Amino acid sequence: MSRHNLTPIPDQTDVVAVAIGWDRPLQTFFAQVFTRTEAEPDEGEATLWVGGEPGELLEPEAAIALVAPFAQIPDDLASRLRAERDVGARQADGHCQAEM
Repeated sequence: MSRHNLTPIPDQTDVVAVAIGWDRPLQTFFAQVFTRTEAEPDEGEATLWVGGEPGELLEPEAAIALVAPFAQIPDDLASRLRAERDVGARQADGHCQAEM
């Protein structure tokens, strides 16, 4: 699994965290946005969480599009995510994954 913590856009004052990455066991990219709430003013609550189902987001651009309104996107993020997916495809499952 890979995870990139992105910097929220300055005018998104309620956004406390944005993350994107590749989940090898689920074979999907994921996108997460955590927004400040009254109950969770510091860590925030997940207001966007996509990529929790197998194969839900197959291309990095799809995950990036979901978080782009909330975070600064590095120019090379799509290529880094694609490379992380491709490296994971060449890794053998450990005994825990193989038993599933």
